[in-house]
Amino acid sequence: MVSRHIDQSQADRIVVIGSSLGGFYTNYLAEKYGCIGVALNPAVRAARELEPHVGMMTTYDNEEPFDFRAEYINELRVLQVQCITRPERYFLIAAMGDELLDWKEMVAFYTGSKQLVLEGSDHGISEYAEHLPTVIEFIRA
Repeated sequence: MVSRHIDQSQADRIVVIGSSLGGFYTNYLAEKYGCIGVALNPAVRAARELEPHVGMMTTYDNEEPFDFRAEYINELRVLQVQCITRPERYFLIAAMGDELLDWKEMVAFYTGSKQLVLEGSDHGISEYAEHLPTVIEFIRA
C-alpha cells in the first residue's frame, strides 16, 4: 500500500519515518526509493525477532485475538535489507533502555549514519517530542 502511494505520488522528495517494525519498513522503502529514512528503535532483523511469536496472539490495544502466521515471517524475509547502501540518508534514534530490541545491533546496522543514542528511555521513545527538532533539522539538511 505504501509503495503504491509513493509510486503514484508527484512528490519530489520523500521521507520515511518508522518505529520498531515501522523502522524495518523504513529501511526497505529508503533503499527502494533512495529517500531519507528516520528509524526509531527499529527492528533491523524483523523476521528473526517475530518468528518466535507465530501463532495465536492478542492485539496490544484491546486484547482482540489474531493469528500471526508463518507466511508473515517469509514476507518479512523478502523485505530484509542486509545493509544500508547510503548511510548519510539515515537517522537512527536508539534507546539504550529499549526493553524489546538491542540498541547495539541498531547502532552497528546504521554504521556511518547520523545517530542519536539515548541513555535510558524505552522502546516507544516516550520523550520523542523532545527530539523532533533534531529530526526535522536532519530532514531539512
